[in-house]
Amino acid sequence: MRTVELAPHEFNANLLFNDNGLAPFFGLDSAVKQAGGSRSEEFHADGEQWVTRLSYQESNIVHPGSQTPQGTDFRIETIREYRIRVLRHPSEDSVGEQDFTAHIAPRWPGMKGEKGDGTRVEIPVPDGFGEGINVRVKGSNIAFERYPKLLRRAAGVLGIATRYFEDPHPYSNIQDAERYTRVDKGASGPVHARDGPLAAMGHLLESDRSGYRKVVQNDDDERGRNLPGYYHTATLDAGRVREAFPDHALPKEVKHYYAREALSVPDDHPLAHPKVGASLQASLLDDDETVRWHDLDRLRRELDQTVLSVLADAGLDVAPSDGHGPFVADAYFEPAVDESGPDPIGLDLTRVEQSQESVVVRHLADGLSPVQWEAMETLVTDGGQVAPTDIADAHGRHVGSVRRALREMDDLVEREYASVSLRSEYVAEMVHAAVDEAREGLERAVDATAKAMEAAERGLEETMSAFIAWAARHGVDVDDAREARMTLRFNGTVASDVGESIREGFRVWKDAGMPEQRYREAQVRFGDGSIGDAWRFLNTG
Repeated sequence: MRTVELAPHEFNANLLFNDNGLAPFFGLDSAVKQAGGSRSEEFHADGEQWVTRLSYQESNIVHPGSQTPQGTDFRIETIREYRIRVLRHPSEDSVGEQDFTAHIAPRWPGMKGEKGDGTRVEIPVPDGFGEGINVRVKGSNIAFERYPKLLRRAAGVLGIATRYFEDPHPYSNIQDAERYTRVDKGASGPVHARDGPLAAMGHLLESDRSGYRKVVQNDDDERGRNLPGYYHTATLDAGRVREAFPDHALPKEVKHYYAREALSVPDDHPLAHPKVGASLQASLLDDDETVRWHDLDRLRRELDQTVLSVLADAGLDVAPSDGHGPFVADAYFEPAVDESGPDPIGLDLTRVEQSQESVVVRHLADGLSPVQWEAMETLVTDGGQVAPTDIADAHGRHVGSVRRALREMDDLVEREYASVSLRSEYVAEMVHAAVDEAREGLERAVDATAKAMEAAERGLEETMSAFIAWAARHGVDVDDAREARMTLRFNGTVASDVGESIREGFRVWKDAGMPEQRYREAQVRFGDGSIGDAWRFLNTG
């Protein structure tokens, strides 16, 4: 699909090499000694000019003696670790942020490190790896797949054999990677809006009591100056990511953020406009999981697809055909259209929202017991997580009665023996609204009950519960007698205010598997006495 091509930003990986054993480490030691401690050179790669510098640092690796445990002669008296710095030549990179550092250390089974207090700990080496080196590369604004090639070219001009860095070992792994676009600040508002995709991804995805999610919504910079969307993020573990992206497997942070200098530069400066990006969150992987170097293509596709899907969900044109569209070029991002970009995924957050609405409506329609109402009131007013005994004490109930009431609402609450909470932020919001209105007479609960009972009497499928929830939320009376034309009555609402509501109802109706034509032909009645046809509103959306 034609989509804007994202740019690489931060990258952090462990590249392991063992084809030549410890020879690369010995070669680095020799090169540093011959250079008197450090050496700088220049080279060209892919028509670009680069600068590289070799240096060393002290190491806490315990000397193995005359031989390693595997029998390799070790004739270096002092163990050091080495750094190869690679950066774009200043004449081609005025910003000076296209670079990386490769930190190189030896690896052999059974090696140890010494802490500051003198105690020694074993340094883990992957099973079956044998002897070799670990190259920790950390950089930014370089295409991920270019790091090994640039490392080889740098090693070559520094007097180190390039064959040492040919093929990263399969155990090589990626710790951090981000891809981004820069979006015009006048167009990026829907991305970070309170009802936008970032907030929705964090608040609508289910089960606050399992997995990991974090939502940050900071609209002030470090100097306290207000800048809407300054730093908004949604961080989701793999399970939550799959709720929005069913074929994705990697935990990610999705973010909309400005540079610190955003309010100090003119509007035509790239830094005046925010980035929208996605980055790998390796810390949220299970203990037995890692992102291998051979997963690089999948990682890039997931990151790109995540960003493009968020932008598309916010209504931005992800494939501008005339000019840059909503995007802003910077030193490392050029909003060119990629003819083979990944398809944006329609963020099915509406589905999650509707399924949670259906859960709430169903419980309200079935009629909550007094103990269940008391539990709901407590959960929505205390921060969301309490012990069943607290609920019992607050309302003078036996704790066994509270536990039985909670067991009957397993799809509404997350329950453990000592604590209970509402299943998600969105469920909490709906229940809070229902509880508030219940205190004023249970008007919404009664309305939802009547609609649910009417639907049950007509034999509608359970998928219609989402449509019932939509009608209850918008105050719509639905008359869908089979022998007559369907009527939608928007009580107290004028025609000019309901276009989006009618279109939303149509989407929910279709998702329930109901015939589209029947909704299109529906008569719409308004509180001011006017009458219209549903299809007219659908055609103008």
